[in-house]
Amino acid sequence: MTGCVPERSTGCVPERSTASVAGLPEQAWAAALAGLPAMGPNRLRALLRQWPSAEAWQRVVEGRAVTHPAVAAVCRSDRSGLGKAWGQAAAAVDVAACWAAHRQAGVDVLLLGAEGYPAALANDHQAPAVLFARGRAAALLPRRAAVIGTRSCSRYGNEVARELGRDLANAGVTVVSGLALGVDGAAHAGSLDVDGAPPIAVVGSGLDVVYPRAHAHLWAEVGARGLLLSEAPLEARPEPWRFPVRNRVIAALAEVVIVVESHARGGSVHTVDAAMARGTPVMAVPGSVRSAASAFPNALLADGCAPVRDALDVLVALGLSSAHDSGAGADLRPQPQGDAVAVLAAVGWEPASLDDVVGRTGLGPGSASLALAGLETNGWVIGRAGWWERVAPTAGGRPLVS
Repeated sequence: MTGCVPERSTGCVPERSTASVAGLPEQAWAAALAGLPAMGPNRLRALLRQWPSAEAWQRVVEGRAVTHPAVAAVCRSDRSGLGKAWGQAAAAVDVAACWAAHRQAGVDVLLLGAEGYPAALANDHQAPAVLFARGRAAALLPRRAAVIGTRSCSRYGNEVARELGRDLANAGVTVVSGLALGVDGAAHAGSLDVDGAPPIAVVGSGLDVVYPRAHAHLWAEVGARGLLLSEAPLEARPEPWRFPVRNRVIAALAEVVIVVESHARGGSVHTVDAAMARGTPVMAVPGSVRSAASAFPNALLADGCAPVRDALDVLVALGLSSAHDSGAGADLRPQPQGDAVAVLAAVGWEPASLDDVVGRTGLGPGSASLALAGLETNGWVIGRAGWWERVAPTAGGRPLVS
């Protein structure tokens, strides 16, 4: 076979030369480890905390990995059977072919602690040891809000989620969600309705296994204009256990979590619990007290969470606007579009050089310079002596440029 996920039906071990695995990077072995059966985030993190991925793979093949106390602790009483299952599965994996498949599919394998790993996740206490990514890393640069909710949302929930996705993206805020049916998909579709901040989707399958199939086009659009993230390697199926654990990644990426509609025992509860454990603000969209789909957000509001009536409430929570009911603080500047979204986030609130902006966005000097010039024209930044600084609006919404 050629993939990372071992065949269940084969009893054959494919022949491979030593040369086929020589010189493989650590990412290759990590991707193969992630595809082993019952390899959840805690077990993978335990393995890669003890050894480099190539050594961890060798220990798994030899059945020695589960004897380490830290690994045994997360394998619990099943460590003997799990060690055997891992060893048998690993023997059926061609690691070189697995790595080649990821490269050919344009999927990056990101290791915790290594270059390219999302800074927003790096310090999280449950940070994924391995992430699979496809798309634009610049999607991680703007401010981020998670918009979540039930798959079986009402028309009201669908419309509100799409409006929030559109208006947040248009204001330069990246929408983070799970690409599921219902609220997730509506929020992502809204973010793609405008040429604003690129969306981020955290999915529960390999990046070549589109789930749900009804979102194939949306999946492709998010991957092309934003960023797809998963803890699962290519070919991994959307097993039920993957979705609750992926929700912690959504919570860890978000600076605020917005629940649009969710039943009292819906999957959004996992994301909210993870957000609260991290001290991340949780907001909720009010709904009818007669609607079961609004039971959870209404309960959150009763418990003291802030309400979301529109995107402006979220922007206020993020500190991006002091405006509220009066509209006196509405930002009157033309909103950044295209590359300018990432460039503005890269400038931040400290002086930055052109080289800084290029390094943070991955854009070429010409594209970055063009975006900076447009931002300066519209009053978002000001350039002095080779340094660029962000410009805040006044209370009336107009830029304060001295």
